[in-house]
Amino acid sequence: MTLTKPRLNQLGGWALLVALGLNLRPILSSISPLLGEIRAATGMSFQSSAWLTSLPVICMGLVALLGVRLEARLGERRGVALGLMLILLACLARLLIGQAPALLATALLGGAGVALIQALVPALIKRQFQQRVALAMGVYSASLMGGGGLAALLSPVVAGHFAHWQAGLGVWLLPAMAALLLWLCVPLGAARNPQLAASASRLWGNRRAWLLALYFGLINCGYMSMVAWLPAYYLQQGWSATQSGSLLAFMTIFQVLAALLMPALAQRSSDRRPLLGISLSAQAVGYVGLVLWPQQAPQVWVALIGFGLGACFALSLILTLDHRRDPRAAGQLAAFVQGVGFLINAVSPWMTGWLRELTGSFVSAWWVLTATVLGMLLLTRVFSPASYREPQQAPALHAVR
Repeated sequence: MTLTKPRLNQLGGWALLVALGLNLRPILSSISPLLGEIRAATGMSFQSSAWLTSLPVICMGLVALLGVRLEARLGERRGVALGLMLILLACLARLLIGQAPALLATALLGGAGVALIQALVPALIKRQFQQRVALAMGVYSASLMGGGGLAALLSPVVAGHFAHWQAGLGVWLLPAMAALLLWLCVPLGAARNPQLAASASRLWGNRRAWLLALYFGLINCGYMSMVAWLPAYYLQQGWSATQSGSLLAFMTIFQVLAALLMPALAQRSSDRRPLLGISLSAQAVGYVGLVLWPQQAPQVWVALIGFGLGACFALSLILTLDHRRDPRAAGQLAAFVQGVGFLINAVSPWMTGWLRELTGSFVSAWWVLTATVLGMLLLTRVFSPASYREPQQAPALHAVR
């Protein structure tokens, strides 16, 4: 069977979604399984080492808020290429330099690269996969989470093979290099459009945009705490680095399954609330299980948390894209929502580390996450399709209130 050029471009588009997603979490999740070695080598405390996870997320938020201006100046082609280059350079620096200030600098550098890509991909999905937006968002989200799980699983293995923790962090320059080459070969990505920056400024006064951003940030903040501290939680209970890292990888399996399954189910209805309710409930049960029965059934609690987080990330982005028909406008709204949301996410691993230092345990942090998702479960009811169906047809960016 001969593949035509349009068919090849279509397959290339799906391959790019996977390649881009795989590179967006290793900068975060490769840290936690190696945290003991990193702290021993650098002298970082629990709270200061939390910045290795928080700083990239802060970058994700700040750069995403500038995403529309950056797209207007760079365009998607150069913007995504620059993001991949920054991730590559951050991983290379981690391989070569092992001091605490350098690690914090790579967290900023890699976080900026991740943020650039995350800010630009939703508009690309909305435009390139017009009839399959939910499915494409699911594939992208599953790849993103799969990359995080692979990094948690393989980083300690690579570090052990080379007898150096820096190898476990630096090896992730290889998939970044592969994704960059693929991006340069496949003709996707819109050119720059200087008029975008002016229209995006209206979102700052949009009540629904702020509500979506708050919702996105709070229903997904558990992921950052899990990536940063779940292995450390079980290291504290006597597990090895490989065992605790594999638990995070196990969580990722269910994130990926949820990120593929729930968007596929979302294609059948315009109302996202029932699926979001299931996802948030799964998170809550998982956090309670970590507190009350951490050793009895850790795989069950981690699976529930992973399923809930994987579904919430994909569904909250789909919910955001539902609010705009035009791909450019949808991309602007998604960049704003992710920008504010990731700044909220950045507080989560820092708060968890602070509570661990204060109480000597992670239990209080798991209770805070439980209360947060239960609060968001109540908020979910306001996102009725009727609340945005009519404004979705209007061209004005400030129509949704």
